[in-house]
Amino acid sequence: MAEFAQSDTASAQLGILYVVATPIGNIEDISTRAIRLLKEVDLIFAEDTRHSQRLMHHYAIDTQMMSLHEHNEVARIEQIAGLLQQGKHIALISDAGTPLISDPGFKLVREIRKQGFRISPIPGPSAIITALSVAGLATDSFSFWGFLPAKSSGRKQVFSDLSQNRETLVFYESSHRILDCLKDLSEIMGGRELVIARELTKTFETILSGTAAILINILEQDLDQQKGEFVLMVTGADDKPTEMDSDTQMLMAALLEELPPNKAAKIAAQVSGLKKKVLYQWALEQKEK
Repeated sequence: MAEFAQSDTASAQLGILYVVATPIGNIEDISTRAIRLLKEVDLIFAEDTRHSQRLMHHYAIDTQMMSLHEHNEVARIEQIAGLLQQGKHIALISDAGTPLISDPGFKLVREIRKQGFRISPIPGPSAIITALSVAGLATDSFSFWGFLPAKSSGRKQVFSDLSQNRETLVFYESSHRILDCLKDLSEIMGGRELVIARELTKTFETILSGTAAILINILEQDLDQQKGEFVLMVTGADDKPTEMDSDTQMLMAALLEELPPNKAAKIAAQVSGLKKKVLYQWALEQKEK
């Protein structure tokens, strides 16, 4: 097994932890190297052994599996370190895609690396990269923010905090929150171009693009479009002007007759493209005059 060869004699008897990517949907999306390694390692730690059994059966992989998920990950660290110390080679897989990317494994990998064991990645599918490759949005710079908060207030805060970021923003979202998520996004980021990728590589794969308002309408009209697993991608902020023109000043003056400065600045920012803090500062200056 040349794959298991160590780079120095001091660690020649230690096992290797392989972090192995598995399909995100279509069962054929797995490398020949990943299949071979899953057959050759001494033990596989899977997020859900019942879920992964289908993959094992399909490729005639009969390696013993044990569970490693968010509830037992810390408890498994000592066990896995002991096995590696004995020279056992171990694979870590998640339910779908690349382990540790919004999946368990971070605590394990961090501690195993601290203890000096070799960790080797076996690359393959990732929903983030798969979605970006077909979105038609800028990919020279993007940031991934995982799953959004479950509550509307938390989602709005995240969107507000990221509203000035110029890179493409990428999130995961669940089927039962996607519609409310789009409504929150529409309120905070207005008419940004979005792309939602649903059920990637699966039978009902769908890629939809448009503003949040357009996508909300599509999902409300077709309830099937609210099912499955979602990658949500949002265009980054454009360069915003920093000077107020006369039209924006007139808009702010009208809004300030009915609203407090903070609310007036928020609304005017959505209309004018100016940063909210610029408008808010202008409002405060007007009150001092």
